[in-house]
Amino acid sequence: MVVPMSDTKYWLGFNLVKGIGPAKLQALLDYYPDIETAWYAGADGLSRLGLDKRTIQSLLDARAELDLDAEYQKVEAAGITLLTWKDPTFPRYLREIPHCPPVLYLQGEIAEADEWAVAVVGTRRLTVYGRQVVRELVTGLVQNGVTIVSGLARGIDSLAHKAALEAGGRTLAVLGSGLDNIYPPEHRKLARQIIEQKKGAIITEYALGVKPEAKNFPPRNRIISGLSLGTIVIEAGARSGALITTNFALEQDREVFAVPGNINSPASAGTNHLIQQGAKLVTSVEDILEELNLTMIAERVAVQAALPESAEEAALLDSLSSTPVHIDELSRTSGLPAAQVSSTLTLMELKGIVQQVGGMNYVRIRESEPVYETNKQAD
Repeated sequence: MVVPMSDTKYWLGFNLVKGIGPAKLQALLDYYPDIETAWYAGADGLSRLGLDKRTIQSLLDARAELDLDAEYQKVEAAGITLLTWKDPTFPRYLREIPHCPPVLYLQGEIAEADEWAVAVVGTRRLTVYGRQVVRELVTGLVQNGVTIVSGLARGIDSLAHKAALEAGGRTLAVLGSGLDNIYPPEHRKLARQIIEQKKGAIITEYALGVKPEAKNFPPRNRIISGLSLGTIVIEAGARSGALITTNFALEQDREVFAVPGNINSPASAGTNHLIQQGAKLVTSVEDILEELNLTMIAERVAVQAALPESAEEAALLDSLSSTPVHIDELSRTSGLPAAQVSSTLTLMELKGIVQQVGGMNYVRIRESEPVYETNKQAD
């Protein structure tokens, strides 16, 4: 059951009042019998609760200026759902964190399955290695029924959302702005895909019209970690914003995971430091599933590995592993002409057997045994 609109509009109203955050709103709800009474409380009562004069004046001004019915209608017209603390569908794990946002604006839907969620965050300047690791880990998590949470930012975040969708999984994107100000703007299409494919939601605590200002992103990160059982950092510089998310995760008593990287790579300085500080080192998706006891979310679907359909595909698979190999090197080791290698790899990528990870480098993303000759015998 969703909170009635007659109540929800007051939650929306308080969310628009500067100076009233989660702690002050909780104090109001503890003192007054309901949120409507709190909205219309007198200045004397508000002062007795410890609200400062500036906050009280902000509330009085908002009451005089805002038409809450009209504000709520704007939200509805934009196709946005409001979830509040009192809504039974408000995310349970998020509700447990300190300074939990009283109101969430969302497009799409949060499902029961999203309780089993893991955050994937990292640098905006990812490397070929980072790109490969994101796809491997996200695909593995999704195949085990895990929802992927991230911040729709450039780099690791957006790739995590895309990889989740490509694997047929669910993903939640948390913004540092209003839902009418998707940032960065080039990710509007990705946001629409999440909604239109009914594979998750776009979420924010910020009202319509709020711009993506720098001050909004650290608070946004507490929601990313709060929605998640654990946070995985895949490539992060020493001062990366992704590390803010891990601080929130620790404060919320959630697990922190880090993927180790090249000690000479600035993109791995933050993750390697996290491991030094006690973060769980991740070398495979099993490390995450076992630590979070997520191996039994649902029965694992038996997926038959894609088999090579020609001698050319078999030859290329023999030269590929999880380590990126350049197309020129594949041509040399397989003895195939470069043009044939290129066309064969294109077909293999469409089948999901190999993956280009940038710079014409390829990796094998599924174990494909037996080889071509054995396939023919089995036929």
